[in-house]
Amino acid sequence: MDFTYTVFGLILRSNSHIPGLERLESVSSPADVSIFLGKSPKVSSSDPSGDDELIYRSSYADDSNNPGLQIWNSANGSLLHLVYYDGIEFWLEREGKNLWTVWPNRILLEDVISYLLGPVLGLLLRLRGVTCLHASAVAVDGTGLVFVGAEGAGKSTTAAAFARQGFGVISDDVAALRESGNGFYIMPAYPHLCLWPESVKLLYGSDEALPPFSPAWDKRRLALGENGTRFESRRLPLGAVYLLGERRADLAPSFEATTPRAALLSLVADTFANSILDRKLRAREFAVLGRLVTSVPVRRIYPNNVTDGVEDLCRAICEDYASTRSLARTEA
Repeated sequence: MDFTYTVFGLILRSNSHIPGLERLESVSSPADVSIFLGKSPKVSSSDPSGDDELIYRSSYADDSNNPGLQIWNSANGSLLHLVYYDGIEFWLEREGKNLWTVWPNRILLEDVISYLLGPVLGLLLRLRGVTCLHASAVAVDGTGLVFVGAEGAGKSTTAAAFARQGFGVISDDVAALRESGNGFYIMPAYPHLCLWPESVKLLYGSDEALPPFSPAWDKRRLALGENGTRFESRRLPLGAVYLLGERRADLAPSFEATTPRAALLSLVADTFANSILDRKLRAREFAVLGRLVTSVPVRRIYPNNVTDGVEDLCRAICEDYASTRSLARTEA
């Protein structure tokens, strides 16, 4: 286990290099998570059967009607076994300390890592009791702004627009929250953003302006640290949460305050991997989010339909956040 990294505040040790992460040369702390690439635990890697229990089956299926993802309780419930439609498999220890993955020979390592750094680590964080929003996050004035929304809402595109203006990006797609005595913090993820070709075209004028992650995947990779962009590697206090609403025909983006109840319902619906939480984890998450919505501004934003107004959207968000902070200081 010679390769050490830090992601979402966790120290990861792997038996092989993980593309897309910067290796830590000297770490005295023990690993939080051990990752075994190309290895499976001492259970069968064939199709789940016998005592294994299917607990999740995605509604999405490929052209052969194979579900995009199936999750099984395995090894008497001590492991979660994830089976993707393309044959990539992961096993996650229920305590969130060990992770294994194997894949067919036709699959590239870059494809495996795209799962690992996104949904798989998001799920592992949930097993460890970390509340994660389905969101991207950027650094503004020493705090973190989180953009929450369903797939296709524009989370990564908004974060990339901020990155192009020199703001640091904290995370993409999964925003891991830590609660301390003086508030909530966002944990830094990894130094890249995943963008669909249409988002790349919107931001750069051509959908081929950024390299793909792999020949088998449509998404493009925006490396943070190049061309004036920056990865924010520090954990930052959570400044505000923005719920991405539908686009409107207005000339400028519009913002609305939310009640704590409405904010709570929205955030509960947009937590990451909420379909696999047991009753205890769900109750804990509900309590955490209940404290969040009473201590952090939660705003709903409606972007406009002007395709060339992404920079204006970033400016509008910064102005709204500044006015929200000013109002909060006045009321305090």
